[in-house]
Amino acid sequence: MAFSILRFDMRAPGFAPEQTRELYAAALDMAEWADAHGFDAITLSEHHATDDGFLPSPIALAGAMLGRTRRIRVGISALLVPLYDPVKLAEDLAVLDLAGGGRLAVTAGMGYREEEYAMFGKDWAGRGQLFDECLEVLLRAWTGEAFEWRGRPVRLTPRPATQPRPPLFVGGMGRRAARRAARLGLPFQPAVNDADMIALYHSECARLGVAQPIVLPPGSGETIFVARDPDHAWQRVGPHWLHDARSYAGWQRASRSSAVHSDAASVGELRAEGLYRVLTPDECVARARERGPLCDFVHFPLCGGTPPELAWESLELYASEVVPRLG
Repeated sequence: MAFSILRFDMRAPGFAPEQTRELYAAALDMAEWADAHGFDAITLSEHHATDDGFLPSPIALAGAMLGRTRRIRVGISALLVPLYDPVKLAEDLAVLDLAGGGRLAVTAGMGYREEEYAMFGKDWAGRGQLFDECLEVLLRAWTGEAFEWRGRPVRLTPRPATQPRPPLFVGGMGRRAARRAARLGLPFQPAVNDADMIALYHSECARLGVAQPIVLPPGSGETIFVARDPDHAWQRVGPHWLHDARSYAGWQRASRSSAVHSDAASVGELRAEGLYRVLTPDECVARARERGPLCDFVHFPLCGGTPPELAWESLELYASEVVPRLG
């Protein structure tokens, strides 16, 4: 068995509004199609004030995708929790949990771009404390009990369907994130496969009496595209992928680690790095056999504004010639 995942961030570099609408329409169609073709999950991301229209409202898009599907799980990784009013956020996520049948999962992130905090009038220097406060408000609000926060009376109705809370993970890349997840009794999704950080989370959970510590691994960081002729496919999708890689690289700092990091300055260099991969159907099957039952195939169909017609070629080839052979 392998996990088949769709990822969307809706970057559309240089696109006119009508082309951006086409990408959003395609994303919804792909979500519905994936639900009917055995895919396991959809992942959405969040960023603000970007030049290429990176998805700023994953909650809205998640709701639309939940409405178009019946089975597949939808995740937001990561939702930049400190940028939200936590009371309103608790309400919105409760409603999506009810309407989506508990299929929405959220990885809460703190964010790493100062301009996003400035845009929402949030204190960059105090982001850690603000993150803690927001998470605590979410957990308290979902109990349905009345309480006061910053002098505001709070009582959330209706409560979410999933108890004791909707699926909520704490994301992060350092020791503070591991300790935060343990202290709040929440599952942890590290940004990198760091054995020491994961061990710290487990030890803190043991110390604090957390009954069921859960770690959601960040995965391989690979993006998969399926084609019969990888060379030809790279010619078509490579420039879009290079935009994606260079955009992320421009946001990262020396102190920030990520499962997805590229130093490529050309399509050729990006291909050589091996994080963005075009595989034939046979190569997909071989990859699944090599990596075992926890192998994941993360498809980023509209990556960097990839035209939908190219994206569909990859998805349909994967569904018809790979999925039936994965067992």
